[in-house]
Amino acid sequence: MKLHEYQAKELLARFGVPVPAGKVAFTPEEAKAIAVSVGKMTVIKAQVHVGGRGKAGGVKLAKDANEAFDRASDILGMDIKGLTVKKVLVAEAVDIAKEYYCGLIVDRNVQSYTLMVSKEGGVDIEEVAANNPDAITRFAIDPIRGLRPFEAREVALKAGLEGNINKIASMMVGLWNTCVGVDASLAEINPLVVTTAGDIIAADAKIDLDDNALSRHPELMAYRELEAEHPLEVEASAFGFAYVKLDGYIGVIGNGAGLVMTSLDVVARVGGKAANFLDIGGGAKADIVYNAVKLVLKDPDVKGVLINIFGGITRADEVAKGVIRCLEEGILTKPVAMRVAGTAVEEAHVLLEGKPINIYPTMMQAATSLVNEVNAAGGKA
Repeated sequence: MKLHEYQAKELLARFGVPVPAGKVAFTPEEAKAIAVSVGKMTVIKAQVHVGGRGKAGGVKLAKDANEAFDRASDILGMDIKGLTVKKVLVAEAVDIAKEYYCGLIVDRNVQSYTLMVSKEGGVDIEEVAANNPDAITRFAIDPIRGLRPFEAREVALKAGLEGNINKIASMMVGLWNTCVGVDASLAEINPLVVTTAGDIIAADAKIDLDDNALSRHPELMAYRELEAEHPLEVEASAFGFAYVKLDGYIGVIGNGAGLVMTSLDVVARVGGKAANFLDIGGGAKADIVYNAVKLVLKDPDVKGVLINIFGGITRADEVAKGVIRCLEEGILTKPVAMRVAGTAVEEAHVLLEGKPINIYPTMMQAATSLVNEVNAAGGKA
């Protein structure tokens, strides 16, 4: 779950990280009132789940409350990369002397978090990594001991950061405490600002929460914005499906994340493009399969469906029953290619015999046949 900047700053402040004073506003009038309470020059920042807000005109300075009203009026309702701005963060503007980058990301290579620090703050870290990878200092954090102040100081000095190193290190530790405290998969401060007065402050922040850990933090569910998510992803979460909407035209259903990922690769290899990732999980019964197929076919981009099942605790005959129910109810009207193997595969073949479902011994054959059929029918366009 991606958080807005104002939400990320709320969490950072909870763990002792200094952030500029400010609040979120939904109207120009609210923006003006917040600017009055701040009592200083403010920055008005669009709150949308996309980068490049500044370049798109979604970040503006306001010298007083009346100007905050005007700038909020300009930004609210703006379209930024297809997203409509419905709220803005009105925050105290800071006098910047230096801008740095500090971030934490789950790193499977070290089976922990990796701390990344760079003198090149205020720009996309991806650009820095691509154009000047040596400008990023990395440090693998011991997951048991956590990030200790002396380690943070060493990283800051190695990265060439200037200013009050103790305060900078303290902010890094605060970022670490926030990250593990809310089970974030990504947490970054960009820019980490050294002000002209020598203060250290998180001028901007980004946090992504691990959805699988949200049950441990029920209070954070209030941050979720269903209207910002794809409707099919919201519906899929109600069924407990792992579903991601993609930009292709071949619906993909499988059991197990690895098998579904392989299915996406196979679809691409044979000249198709997947419309989604949908993992029904292990032990799925007929009703789960029925709901999965129905969900995939609600996507108007889907021109054909690939069902790839390897039966372990998921029985192939249960999968067949779910698909047959979709046929009987007239839901399944698009071309379908299935590959089923494993537990109860013979029973599945018996159930599907005579049905308008093409069954193949391998996923490659199933994907090839389906993609060729859909492309020949103009589905690719």
